[in-house]
Amino acid sequence: MIEENKFDPYQFIGFILIAIILTWMFYNQQPVSEESQKIQTAEKEIGNDSDDEKIKLSELEKFGEFSSVLSSENESNIQTIENEKYVIKVNSKGGKIVELKLKDYFNHNNQEIFLINKNNEFNLKFITIDGRMINTSDINFSPVYSTKNSKQVLTMLASLESGKSISIIYEFNPTDFMLNFKVRSEGFSSILNKREPLNLSWSLKCFRNSKSIEYENRYTELTYGYDNDKMSYLSATSDDEDEIDNVKWIGYKQHFFNSILIPENKIEKVNFKSENLVQSEDKDQLFTKKYYSDFDVKNSNEINLNFKWYFGPSEYNILKSYDLGIEDSIYFGWGIFGWINKFIFTPLFNFLSSIFPHGISIILMTILVRLAMSPVTYKSYVSQVKMKTLRPEVDEINKKFKNDAVKRQQETMGLYNKAGANPMSGCLPALLQLPVFYALFMFFPVAFALREQSFLWADDLSSYDSILDLPFSIPFYGDHVSLFPILASIAIFIYTMMTMGQQPAPSQPGMPNMKIIMYIMPLMMLFFFNNYASGLSLYYFVSNIITILLMLVIKNFIIDNEKIRLQIEENKKRPKKTGGFSARLQKAMEQAEKQRKLQKRSR
Repeated sequence: MIEENKFDPYQFIGFILIAIILTWMFYNQQPVSEESQKIQTAEKEIGNDSDDEKIKLSELEKFGEFSSVLSSENESNIQTIENEKYVIKVNSKGGKIVELKLKDYFNHNNQEIFLINKNNEFNLKFITIDGRMINTSDINFSPVYSTKNSKQVLTMLASLESGKSISIIYEFNPTDFMLNFKVRSEGFSSILNKREPLNLSWSLKCFRNSKSIEYENRYTELTYGYDNDKMSYLSATSDDEDEIDNVKWIGYKQHFFNSILIPENKIEKVNFKSENLVQSEDKDQLFTKKYYSDFDVKNSNEINLNFKWYFGPSEYNILKSYDLGIEDSIYFGWGIFGWINKFIFTPLFNFLSSIFPHGISIILMTILVRLAMSPVTYKSYVSQVKMKTLRPEVDEINKKFKNDAVKRQQETMGLYNKAGANPMSGCLPALLQLPVFYALFMFFPVAFALREQSFLWADDLSSYDSILDLPFSIPFYGDHVSLFPILASIAIFIYTMMTMGQQPAPSQPGMPNMKIIMYIMPLMMLFFFNNYASGLSLYYFVSNIITILLMLVIKNFIIDNEKIRLQIEENKKRPKKTGGFSARLQKAMEQAEKQRKLQKRSR
């Protein structure tokens, strides 16, 4: 039986789709004619030209006649200039210093010192009369070299198509750390918005240069001079900011090096900011602080700004030689402490170190200071001997009037008055020595002369003197062992034992246990100074050794203890008139005792 033929619509649709696909593939594989290629290429070129035109129109609309010097198409290039003190590289983009390397100075890794190495931002912002904001950091400058009165001059020039121009000018002295820095414009009187001030901003990240970054960071701080002769600074241990009027100079201090901007005239108001970048004693940490300053400058017909810029060591005599007050950026301490350091210890140490090695100079200066203070040491020791002689009688008074504090104090003061002893006479000499000791504590960490100077096992007197590197870090101590702090702690312990032996026992309950203090002080010295400059620890070690020797000489060859005892007994026999402070104190105590008795009766 023959099967009946039927029409299958699905097969028909399938054949149609296959035919369409084959036809599409056939025409797509046909070669494109040259004319078609030309048309396509032309269309692409027209599209690209249109995009470029759009970019140019956008830049022209945004920057106006500055568009030619602000074009992103211009490539930046680096200009290098140097003198005997440093090598400077200036980028044509922004006309700013991008690298400054000091000659003849090296960091703890024996690498050259960079004050600037892609860590410096400097910008002048101004607004045009048609409301456009222009930043010099975006402008493409062209370098022009010249000489002027034996100075090298690098002019970074940006010329507008209209004939106007703006220049950033650097003038270098052949043998100087100071350079002149200027910003000039020509033809800007018609385009500057004179209602809007010029704004200048400067930021810098400070490089780490010492073995102990935490120690270095304590003396890395933003400083500034203001008013006539005042100086201040932002915090060296935390983030800080401030707004200061009448600023004379701005210093970005890096412990032993400095970058200082000095305007021709005082700046009315400056915003300062300092950011602390050190969180721990990290050997891989590169930076210590980030500084930022910005201020407005009054606008005039043309831009005409004049500055001086110092890049170099924080060495007092060098900074002082410029007679600009920038030597105050070295903080020697406030008040009398700074005065002692500037006018006594700095000249004395400079004189000694010009003759002897720096380690020997520290020892000699310490000897001179201790000898100068020896009369004070003598007076203090005599007072201690007197108090020790009277100790048994004071103990008797304490037992007799143990329940009557006022009477006990009256009898004790009466005993001292009769014997010719004054408990305060032992404290006053120590107070007189404090300004000297604190001044020296401030002097050694900032003494640039100690940098890279070795003595005995210390390879750098401005840093710690490690004799053993530990494979771990001890909290508050560090990952190394410094020898000079150990020697200084031992000397302090011996000295404290000698002085405690002369002190009377505490006459009042609740008084501090001096034996505990005797052990705590050397221990604090050991931990506190392990990361400090070895020159400072050397000073404390020598100072305490000399004090110990002086006390032994005074005790064994100058003071006769028996003679002092006999003198005290003789004083007791004489009628003693109370006067001055002793009389007033005794009278006040008697009145207090009467008042206490009256109150007791009224109850």
